[in-house]
Amino acid sequence: MKTRDVAVVGAGPAGTAAATKLAEAGLDVVVLDRATFPRDKICGDGLTALALRLLEQLEVDPGAIANWKWVDDCLVRSPTGHCVRFPLPRGAGHHAAVVPRMDLDAGLLDRARRSGAEVREGTPVLAAKESADRVALTLADDEPLDARWVVAADGMWSPMRKHLGIAESGYLGEWHAFRQYFSGVTGTGSNELVVFFEPDLLPGYFWSFPLPGNRANVGFGIQRGGKVPVPRMKELWPDLLERPHVREVLGATATPEGTHRAWPIPARIDTAVAATSRTLFVGDAVGGCDVMTGEGIGQALLSGIRAAEAIVDAGPRGRGAGNAYSATVRGELVADHRMSELLVRALRHRKGARAAVRVAGATPWTRRHFARWLFEDYPRALVATPRRWHRGMFDPPGSYRDDQPGPQG
Repeated sequence: MKTRDVAVVGAGPAGTAAATKLAEAGLDVVVLDRATFPRDKICGDGLTALALRLLEQLEVDPGAIANWKWVDDCLVRSPTGHCVRFPLPRGAGHHAAVVPRMDLDAGLLDRARRSGAEVREGTPVLAAKESADRVALTLADDEPLDARWVVAADGMWSPMRKHLGIAESGYLGEWHAFRQYFSGVTGTGSNELVVFFEPDLLPGYFWSFPLPGNRANVGFGIQRGGKVPVPRMKELWPDLLERPHVREVLGATATPEGTHRAWPIPARIDTAVAATSRTLFVGDAVGGCDVMTGEGIGQALLSGIRAAEAIVDAGPRGRGAGNAYSATVRGELVADHRMSELLVRALRHRKGARAAVRVAGATPWTRRHFARWLFEDYPRALVATPRRWHRGMFDPPGSYRDDQPGPQG
């Protein structure tokens, strides 16, 4: 039986980013996913400046992905009803976009295929066992597959963690979110990112993210253990939708599509095991979501790319990729996570959230940059990590500066 260089388990953003980088480096890569694509992934669908920079680095073409929408403005409402419109930086590329995960993930999987990675859909991993120089996987119908390295991008309840005996029993995530698509959106939600810090959701928030064709991804997120118990989210949803300021954002003709969906979000990258001797965990499998916002696509892409780089640097027969990757996670993502935890403490209370919105809207400079900082943890953590200070660190350009327009609807 042939031993593959790398098996990537999971074909979401983290897995496909890793597969693309690995295959382009000349490694023999196979991507395994139990799902058949395109498939929906419950998500807010927002792409931060970090996510966009990494997608550009991966040479992902927005014009080739359906339902991609660039966004230039963000409307934020404080718990007391004070609203501020924050323009994203203009004239230096894009800093935010929205695209349904069904379309984004299918596009990223196609990108991995074009890089030379083999993709096997509908292929769950049933068992895994590490040895000194490889990981033995068992696929459906007892098919064996050996790989020198595994990149585990298999989600919050990672089967690979279970197979290797390092899963945490009873883990439920740090966030829980509720999402529903709407059509016929005619209010400000048709073109702007909308974030409302509702008093009863703090430190969580309500969102409406625009999509082409007067559609929007609408939902809310709460922190587990906060003011709203997770079981109450379903009964709270109709009440949220009937609040006057929410109805104004959606417009009188907004109509829900299908049913609402709920999902847990892991945000524990500071405590999760990032790697074993031959398996590197990325994306939700390493708890890489932003603890302040619940956003995770940028972190997923970054962790997948860094895992691929660690494996390439170690060589297909080498060792040490796991230690190198774990060190990178601590250096690049854990500091950001801890800064976000501090900010969450302030946003737990109405006064803190109200003060944050007012301070952010105090000057043209803060208004120009706050929306990007709200959705991207890296600029927040710069304050606490002097090793990353440099000229222009708070004002980097956006991505896709040639202004490649995705479909606008």
